[in-house]
Amino acid sequence: MASGYNLSSTDFHSLQTASKKMFEAISKQLGVNTAYVTQRGPTAMTVLSSYNDKEEIIPEGYSVEYGGTYCRLIIGNEEDTMNTVNLTKDALTRELEVTSQLQVKGFLGVTLKKLNGEVFGTLCVMDKEEKNFNDEDIEYLKSMAEVLSHIIELDQTKYNMAFLNVPIIPITKGVSILTIQGLIDEIRAEKITSVVLDYGTKNDIEYFIVDLSGLIILDGTFPPVLMEIVTALEVMGIKTIITGISPEIARHELCDIQQLREKSKTVSNLESALSFIGFQLTEK
Repeated sequence: MASGYNLSSTDFHSLQTASKKMFEAISKQLGVNTAYVTQRGPTAMTVLSSYNDKEEIIPEGYSVEYGGTYCRLIIGNEEDTMNTVNLTKDALTRELEVTSQLQVKGFLGVTLKKLNGEVFGTLCVMDKEEKNFNDEDIEYLKSMAEVLSHIIELDQTKYNMAFLNVPIIPITKGVSILTIQGLIDEIRAEKITSVVLDYGTKNDIEYFIVDLSGLIILDGTFPPVLMEIVTALEVMGIKTIITGISPEIARHELCDIQQLREKSKTVSNLESALSFIGFQLTEK
């Protein structure tokens, strides 16, 4: 799918989690010390996730300017692959600064793509010793990259859904409504917090009306992020008015609702919220 928004490296939760679980198996299958996934940025390649068996060669967060990376050679290859027995002797890699820095020899890397064919980065393995990877090894690593491609798609979808599911409706200057719909998991909680606080700052908001009528409570647990948002908005000087507290919400989490009421004004419906601010709904 086409990328609607620009994800940062921290947004690829599923990719980082899944790759870590795969790396040990890849390391054993190919007999290498290190396996890692990189993401291609505007000017550099950055390691999102890595596994080092006996010796740390590639740490997470390691970043190299694109022109001086093995990744450039992988992505630029017609086969989307780079395979060398010894990086320090290979004509394409022996002069690269990264080769002298890492002091590794055996290397195999394949291009990691999104499902739409767009290059995401690379999946690579390396070792301090010389390694002669055969066609079967290359196909194995490519198959692992295909699995990771589907996980990248999952992260993209989750990110886009979280972004789109923060509906903020401007009412008038300084007043907006935030409607909370469905379940709130950890990833969506982070996105809601980020979007709301950013919106509040950029739009000089005085009042946020938070409508909970569409909130779904899972396992009887009131989402703590709502209390965190109200507290953060209070620190920013933005007043919150809570509406749409259903009997189900009130019944499950009386303590949390009480804390919410202490931090913000709670009313029964949107009309009451607007009335509290000083607005009135009139019929034409």
